[in-house]
This record gives sequence, structure tokens and C-alpha cells, in this order.
Amino acid sequence: MGSVSPNLTRRGFLRSVGVSGGAGALFATMGALGLAPTEAQAAPPFKAPGPSDFTLTGRSAKKVVILGGGIAGLTTAYELGKAGYHCTVLEARSRTGGRNFTVRGGTEQTDLDGHTQRARFSEGIYMNAGPARIAQWMVTMDYCRELGVPVEVFTNQNASAFIYNESAGMTPGNPVRYRTAKADVNGYVSELLAKATDQGALDARLTADDKSRLLSFLQSFGSIGNKTSGYAYTGTEHRGFVTDPGAGNDAGVVLGPPPSLSDVFASNVGRYFSFEFGYDQAMLMFQPIGGMDQIPKALTRAIGAHRVELGAVVTGLTNSAAGVEVTYTQNGKERRVKADYCVATMPPHLIARIPHNLGADVTAALSGFRVTNVGKIGLEYRSRWWETDYKIFGGITETDMDLQHIWYPSYGHLGERGLIIGYYNTGNAANVYSALSPVEREARAVAQGVKIHGEKYRTELAHSFSIAWHRTPYLEGGWVSPTYSSPGYQLLLRPAGRVYFAGDWLSHSVAWQHGAFVSARAAVTALHQRVMTG
Repeated sequence: MGSVSPNLTRRGFLRSVGVSGGAGALFATMGALGLAPTEAQAAPPFKAPGPSDFTLTGRSAKKVVILGGGIAGLTTAYELGKAGYHCTVLEARSRTGGRNFTVRGGTEQTDLDGHTQRARFSEGIYMNAGPARIAQWMVTMDYCRELGVPVEVFTNQNASAFIYNESAGMTPGNPVRYRTAKADVNGYVSELLAKATDQGALDARLTADDKSRLLSFLQSFGSIGNKTSGYAYTGTEHRGFVTDPGAGNDAGVVLGPPPSLSDVFASNVGRYFSFEFGYDQAMLMFQPIGGMDQIPKALTRAIGAHRVELGAVVTGLTNSAAGVEVTYTQNGKERRVKADYCVATMPPHLIARIPHNLGADVTAALSGFRVTNVGKIGLEYRSRWWETDYKIFGGITETDMDLQHIWYPSYGHLGERGLIIGYYNTGNAANVYSALSPVEREARAVAQGVKIHGEKYRTELAHSFSIAWHRTPYLEGGWVSPTYSSPGYQLLLRPAGRVYFAGDWLSHSVAWQHGAFVSARAAVTALHQRVMTG
């Protein structure tokens, strides 16, 4: 290979690489020169652009058009707006928030199959149809603080909730409490490990002190017996009570004894425990008071509603050396907007369908994400029977039925009415429900819920509202997942000309608002640096 001319600037060299080798080659070359982030590099702390960036340099803010009014799009406009950028957000739906969607009484939606629903929930009752929980480490919490959105605890794990595995032989009316299942699995696993340790099976790995300490831990962790009893697990109050302890000499009646070791393992209840150890699922978790959509509402207010065009369906995107032009329809009229830059935050498979001149490699990259089908149903009840009858205040019941999960509300405790998420399912289970009408979805979900909770699950029901995210216009998926090592993913981390991309799908927190926030921040940083150095 010949040497590079000393008169060729780094920018000129990169431009020539892009022309000859395409965007993939350009990105690889930038990475080799240390100009693009690599997978091993952590993102630097975010610093929002400010007006002083321009006043101190003599530069001026640019005009930016943002495709999509979800969390990524709103965050992009919000952060750029701090420095005086002129942002226009184009949102196809009649509201901002994207998948951040809170259903209340009067909410109306028509899906791609022509099913129209109008929620009839009571005052103060709502359903977070999309994101519903926030881990305490997520940047989402920082935005709630900055935007003045108050939060409350979301109960993600509750020892009083149930597990119901029908395929493992559980019968209607006989679910197992989460605390009971956990006590039995931990107890029997501890018994087996204690016996193996005591009988020398681990001598090659453990010193005498190690063995003593491990046995001490297992006796406490699994609530098992000592060496004399053969470290047997026989059940304790960890399993729960038939009648709770009371006054005077009333010690309560402990639930017991446990099923056999074989029966406990055959019930397959242990497969649910690992979720609570996930970094993004571990308590404490939070939710905005009054509904998750308090976040996009606050962002929209901070941006200025006049900067958000609702009902704006993008029909074309043209990138040029001088700027970008976006065409869209609104109220039956063709419109266009010109800007210096564009940030596309819509779901990637939908961006790929927009006529554009960004190149076949960009289209292929956008089309390469895996779409996850997701469904939810909200069931409003006339009484909070799960609290009065079962003493369940928040949390999740796990099942192997196609409703998959039942969520109990983490707000309105001790009130009159409440709303349960009657199913939250993905994949084939979500397809089963989306193929049904809303009335049929309700009937199927209730029939399965009755097996766990009895007839009140049917007789106390007042209203329902269901959503199939993969059949929802302008979204068509619960979330999409990338292949991080693919050239296409790496390509979209960089701008295609004057067009940048952002969304949770360009983060390592797919399906979380946190991913949308941090991806938007990355796009804002890259765009602002370009303006400041261009």
C-alpha cells in the first residue's frame, strides 16, 4: 500500500475511505485511528450541551428534525434544546411517549387488525401498557428527579405471590406461594450440598475450615438440620403459616411438612428465582406516581409542545451535503421540513421502510434487528380481593400458562378498586392472544387466572384493556434486539451523512427506558461535537 500524502487531512482521508469502502469500512478505519468507540470502551460521563458552548466560540445552534416522539426522540430534543438547537419532533401517533403508554379511562386505540378499544377504567385506575418499572440505578431516575416526576416503589418480587406450573401437575386452586417454593428449593438443595460436603465429596476443593463454614451457611440458608439429623430439610416457618401468629399463647400454625425432594424438583418452581438477581430486576424498583407516562409528559412540557408535531407520518428522508429534508403527512396534507441534521429514533424496522438515500447497507442494518412480540392486559376489579383474601400487596405471580405473568398493582393499596396485569407475555404466547379479539383475550386470561385465584377473578371483574405491541401502528413490536457484534449494529452507531440514530435498540439496555435515554445522550454528544468542530 502506498503512503498517504502529507497534504491529505485526516478528514479527507476518512472521506475517501467512505467513498471507496462504504460506511462499514469508514467506521472500522475510525476505530483504528481511535476516533470511534469500541465495544470495550465505556461511554464517558454525559455533559449536556449549553448555550455557552456557542456564545464562547462564535458558533450557532443548528436545526434538527427528530423522527419519533418516544423517550429517545424526546430526550434528544430536550438535551439539544438546552443549548438552543431548533428541534422539531415528528410523531405519527396522537401522543408522545412511544411504548411508554399509560391507559386510563377514555383511552382509545385501534390496532393493525382493526380492533378498536376504549378503556372504561374508573377514576384513578390506570394500566402501564409498556414500561412499568425502573431499577434504582437507571438514568431514568435521574430524569425523574430533573423533570420533577415523583416516584414510588414498584414491588417486583413478593413472597406472598404465587407460582402455578400446570404442566408440572399443579391443579386449579392449588398454586404454591413464592415463599413456600423458595424455602423448599433452598432447603433441599442445602440438604444435598451439606451431605455431599460432610461425606467428603468436596474434599479436593475445600479445606477443613472451608467445609465448616459452608455447612454453617447451608444450615442457615436452607433452614436444615445438623449432622445428627443428617442435615435433613423438614420445613420451618420459612414456608409460611396456615394461621398467622397471634396474641398470648397463639404461636400460629406453621405450614408443613414439605413435599418430597423429588416432588419439589419436579414442580419446576426453582426456574423463577433467578430473575430477582438480575441487575435490572433486583429490588428496589420504582414507578412514577400516577402512571409511567408522567415521564414523556414532563419531557414534552420541557421541550415545548409547539416543537412536537403529532399525527406526523414520515414518508421520505433525503440526506445531502447541505442538510436533510423530511417529508411527512399530517391531517391528510403533504408537508416537508428541512434541517441541518436528523436524529431517527423510530423502531429500526420501521425506519428501514421509509424511502431514503442513506444506502443499502443502512437499510440492511436497520432491517436486521429481531422483533419481540409482546402482549399485556389490564383487568380492573371492583374490589382489591388479592389484598383482602390473599394478603398480596404488589409483586408478580409466575405461571407456565400462556398468560405467563400476573402483576398485582403497586399503587392504591387499601383502596376500593384496583387493576391487575392479567397477562404479560412474549413470543408465541403473545401471538396466541393477539390473534384473538379483545373480548376473547379477556375471556382466555380470566379462565386461566381463575385456576390460581378462584371465581373472584371472574365475578369481581369490571373492565379490561389489552394491547398487542407487535400489532400496534407505528411501533409493531414490544422491543427489538440487536446482534452487538454485527457490522450493521456498529454501522448505526455512527451517522449516515447528516442522519443519526438513537433508541434503546442501540444500547445494552434493550426494552428499558434507560437504554433510550443513554442512546439519545450518545447521539446528542456526537451531533454537538460535530457542530462545535465543523
